[in-house]
Amino acid sequence: MKITDVNLTPIAMKDPPLRNIHGVHQPYALRTVLQVHTDEGLTGLGETYGDLAILNALRKVAPRLTGLDVLDLNGLERIIRETLGASAGPATHGLVGEASDEKTISTVLSAFEIPCWDLQGKALGRPVVDLLGGKVRDAVPYSGYLFFKPAAHTPLPDYPTDAWGEAMDAEGIVAQARAMVDGWGFKSLKLKGGVLPPQDEADAILALRDEFPNHPLRLDPNAGWTVESSIAVGKKLDGVLEYLEDPTGGIDGMAAVARSVSMPLATNMCVTEFAHVKPAVLVDAVQVILSDHHFWGGLRRSRELAGICRTFGIGLSMHSNSHLGISLAAMTHLAGATPELTYDCDTHYPYLVEDVVQKGVLSFKDGAVKVPDGPGLGVELDLDALARLAEQYEKCGFDTRDDITPMRAVQPDWDPVIPRW
Repeated sequence: MKITDVNLTPIAMKDPPLRNIHGVHQPYALRTVLQVHTDEGLTGLGETYGDLAILNALRKVAPRLTGLDVLDLNGLERIIRETLGASAGPATHGLVGEASDEKTISTVLSAFEIPCWDLQGKALGRPVVDLLGGKVRDAVPYSGYLFFKPAAHTPLPDYPTDAWGEAMDAEGIVAQARAMVDGWGFKSLKLKGGVLPPQDEADAILALRDEFPNHPLRLDPNAGWTVESSIAVGKKLDGVLEYLEDPTGGIDGMAAVARSVSMPLATNMCVTEFAHVKPAVLVDAVQVILSDHHFWGGLRRSRELAGICRTFGIGLSMHSNSHLGISLAAMTHLAGATPELTYDCDTHYPYLVEDVVQKGVLSFKDGAVKVPDGPGLGVELDLDALARLAEQYEKCGFDTRDDITPMRAVQPDWDPVIPRW
């Protein structure tokens, strides 16, 4: 089965004002939806970031894929490397670690690899999870992802207040968690930190522990703390956290914290490509890696990462960003076939109010998503929704994620320096 054409559709979807170490993103999250067409009349679906740098890289590669066999994933990587060259250029934002040429190539590879998996499954009449070796779990557990947030994006009086409301203190975070647990059934909870002073975020975790004593808890300040602050919070939360994610920056910084705290340290910032694994292992910097097929190079490479984690006794979970149902389906198939997965996966999906996949396949029960059993990814495009979100992209007024400018619209003296505390 050969590729005949590729459609790239940048879209903008409404996204709540979820705070992070850099500030707060614009009122829309950007994604790119891929449709890969073949000579057998089948179309494979994919989804990746929507920032202009990634979109431009995808546009360079897409015309060169005509005639490629969808089974030839090595050929796909070769074409991408030949097209983008050794200097692919940085094309990722700071919440997933430092940008690099290799990460850009891996991101583009993943974007096109997912539709190829979808096509392979559709051609065989089998779900992607079967192509990855078969299910090791029927449903994939996800964690309720908590964010400090204002009630609405400001200053945008015409942008609606979201259903989650304000959560800028421990009380608001507990209320948000209650909505997550009662509405979605999540069995574990993660708090995005790096917004309030570290001790205040530790207090929010302690409030969650009091309200949800049986839920594993995680805290992720996106490398916003110094080593000293990280150790102080780690000691305060001794016996409370399932893991502490990226409290400080860099492999050496994480190793220094790991030597002084009891809980595992997790990362999706200092180990984000294969070259980072050896130096991290040598100093025992991280005990959990949060994989993400979007920037690790797709499903095959994510399975390779799982094998490495098994070899070195490193825990494995899954990172997320603001994503649509295509990505959730890919994540669920991958996790469904990965025995090394030792922690509930992250997901932003509860915040989603717009999607491009038809309803009825992806749903949460007791905090988990059943692995789709339809051919390929098991999801289909809602073409009307895709057109609507594509129009929204044209009207939104930006083409690259920016967390600093929207924050300065609210707080003019905002300084994005990291570490902050």
